[in-house]
Amino acid sequence: MTSAVEQLHAVKAKIAGAEREAKRDPGAVTLVAVSKTFAADDIRPVVEAGQRVFGENRVQEAQGKWPALKQAFPDLELHLIGPLQSNKAKEAVALFDVIETVDREKIAAELAKEIARQGRALKLYVQVNTGSEPQKAGIEPREAVRFVERCRDVHGLAIEGLMCIPPADENPGPHFALLEKIAREAGVAKLSMGMSGDYETAIAFGATSVRVGSAIFGNRT
Repeated sequence: MTSAVEQLHAVKAKIAGAEREAKRDPGAVTLVAVSKTFAADDIRPVVEAGQRVFGENRVQEAQGKWPALKQAFPDLELHLIGPLQSNKAKEAVALFDVIETVDREKIAAELAKEIARQGRALKLYVQVNTGSEPQKAGIEPREAVRFVERCRDVHGLAIEGLMCIPPADENPGPHFALLEKIAREAGVAKLSMGMSGDYETAIAFGATSVRVGSAIFGNRT
């Protein structure tokens, strides 16, 4: 069986190849290793192999495994990449370094309050529902630029990027292109897009970070 560490090296090699192919600078793309549903014992070898940026979907699950890992490896950066409920804002701000799923006024207000209260400098991304899927989190594309402005002007949040999850049954390219266009209009520099099945495509469209889970850790049970 291929180990997660071997898979990690294979993914990093593919990212480097996609950067070259797209004529991007080496190291322009950050790998966010998505460790949701995997235990601390599964994650630790990947950390020890040098991976420092990880993504989790749920605040409660992350609380169970990351405080000890972050204590052992203080340079880890933890991203929340799943939907955030307002009643979990306090815990999210305390644990995560990056929140990629700011997508509505109530969350923006709660995060602003908690960031001020805890004195933490978090990096924040707005999630855009590029496919306008009713079951999926994220702000509508036509409202995204104005929402980024409100996050900045009304709530005092420093939004540094946008994130999207294209519909599973569609070509992701047009969704990545749409996110890049919105980012330019909103004046944000970072693009979190691309997952295990399409991260090389995302890099061609300007992704600055890709969120890769199963291609590193294997299929989730």
